Amino acid sequence: MNSTAPARALAASMAGAAAAGIVAGEVLSAGWPLPITEWLFGAACMLLPAVGWLIAVRRPDNVYGWLLLASAVCLGLGGLGVGLLVRNDAGEGFIPVLGALLASLYTIFYGLTWVFVPLLFPDGHLPSRGWRAGVWIAAASITAHCLGVLLAPDEVWAGAFPDGGGNPLGLGGMAGLLAAFVAGTGQLVTFLVGLSVLVSLIRRWWRSTSTERSRLRWMVAGSGVTLGGFVLTLFLAGESETARWAGVIVAMATLPAVIVVAVFRHNLLDLRVGIRGSKFFLVFDLRPTVDELLTELGPGLEEAEPVEQLGRLAGAVRAGLETRWAAVALADGTRVVAGREEGVAVLTVPAGLGHIACGPRTAGRFTAEDRRLLDALAVPIGLAIQNAGLVTRLVNAQEAERRRIERNIHDGAQQQLVALIAGLELARATGGGADSLALLREQARQTLNDLRELAAGIHPSVLSQGGLVEAVEERCSRLPVATTVAADPDLRARRFPDQVEGALYFTVSEAIANALKHAAASRIEVRLTQSAGRLQAVVLDDGRGFDLDATGRRGLGALADRMTALGGGLDVSGGPGEGTRVRAWVPTLG
Repeated sequence: MNSTAPARALAASMAGAAAAGIVAGEVLSAGWPLPITEWLFGAACMLLPAVGWLIAVRRPDNVYGWLLLASAVCLGLGGLGVGLLVRNDAGEGFIPVLGALLASLYTIFYGLTWVFVPLLFPDGHLPSRGWRAGVWIAAASITAHCLGVLLAPDEVWAGAFPDGGGNPLGLGGMAGLLAAFVAGTGQLVTFLVGLSVLVSLIRRWWRSTSTERSRLRWMVAGSGVTLGGFVLTLFLAGESETARWAGVIVAMATLPAVIVVAVFRHNLLDLRVGIRGSKFFLVFDLRPTVDELLTELGPGLEEAEPVEQLGRLAGAVRAGLETRWAAVALADGTRVVAGREEGVAVLTVPAGLGHIACGPRTAGRFTAEDRRLLDALAVPIGLAIQNAGLVTRLVNAQEAERRRIERNIHDGAQQQLVALIAGLELARATGGGADSLALLREQARQTLNDLRELAAGIHPSVLSQGGLVEAVEERCSRLPVATTVAADPDLRARRFPDQVEGALYFTVSEAIANALKHAAASRIEVRLTQSAGRLQAVVLDDGRGFDLDATGRRGLGALADRMTALGGGLDVSGGPGEGTRVRAWVPTLG
């Protein structure tokens, strides 16, 4: 089950039914006011639905809480059934039949607490596959015990429920004897399986580490005392009423009590008890769920920078799993650590393009619930890692573009200006004539043209004034090879955001430059289209092509990052001798 309102409602309903059955059964059986023994018995019985409800509500995916609640329901309804039988001891009508049906659930309660509650402790899973056969044997014996008691004659019924009068559903003759035999055999086999579970717990305790021993010893003690209390009740009940009540109360209270101690003292199910504020205010201090962590972190994550987001998420992992340290690692090796990183990671899970690494827990070892919590947190952390990586790539792309412009200025216009200055100095020194001035004027004009070209490479004025189609046509009009531009008619009159037009224009320019410099193309074609919510630019050339896997995308990586940042994409296709096709697109409205 998931941690949802229906799961919590079901847990509350089961716990409430168990508690109501326990109280109603006691009042019907003993009357009001209750004697002290009934008060003690009721208090002992209330432990089971309480701890079952707490575990089921906080960890609904762990079947152990639901197992405890099922046991509590059988206990509560069984007590209610005995109370109905005591109040209607005449044995006639519907009420005694209902009472007998409910009272027989006591046998299921005993079977669950003798076998399944200690066997599946603490995570609801079998300790080994070898117990599968034992589970089937236990289920069969519990069923036989329940049906046998339900149909047993009054003599056997009185032994099982001494205060409940006769059995309105009991069989007579040989059928009754058979039912009694089935009931006794089922009870004996169930008890023997319970003893086998106790022996298994002792063996696990003996072979486990010191930390595991401290956890298992509580269940070993609880299972042993529960079985011993049954024996005490069975063999000493006729000799001493005090011994009978002592055995019953011990049998009812011990197992849920040791579960409470083991769970909270050793934090087995991520539940612990603490004191907050006043020393008289005792509350359950529970590890937050994924939803609670993300709800608390949400406002801060929206306002934080990518690296800061990773730091907060690493802190959430550390707090949620109670680890000494937690780290979020990116694909490039960058690590954001919460806490003091010491030693190797104990638990690591992938998260998008990186991973999450956790150091040891402050107490205990990692459980299946820890792994599920970390897997759930890996989703938002993976998105944050992807966001941080994209930002890093965009920053690197901007730096690479700045260096390209710097290189073009240094190698082009700067050298021409130096030559022009030197020519002017020479003309002044020698008194140059008209021919020298004409030459210098031509050099100045060429430098001006180069500066204009450089400015166009940064953000051409024709793009700002005329739009994408006009800018691409102007760029292609001065190429030394045959170039055609095909555009949808509606695009010429349409304008798009500056970042969209700039991204597509620079992609077309870069693709054309690659075709001229590297592919030796003799023909270039540019297509501009808009359809299905996409603005698309395609550049095709008939050059010699290249091996994409061997040479990469010829400087288009930074432009691809820009497309990705706008929600679009870029792909390159072609091969040696096949020409090249570059396609870039961004989403648009309309």
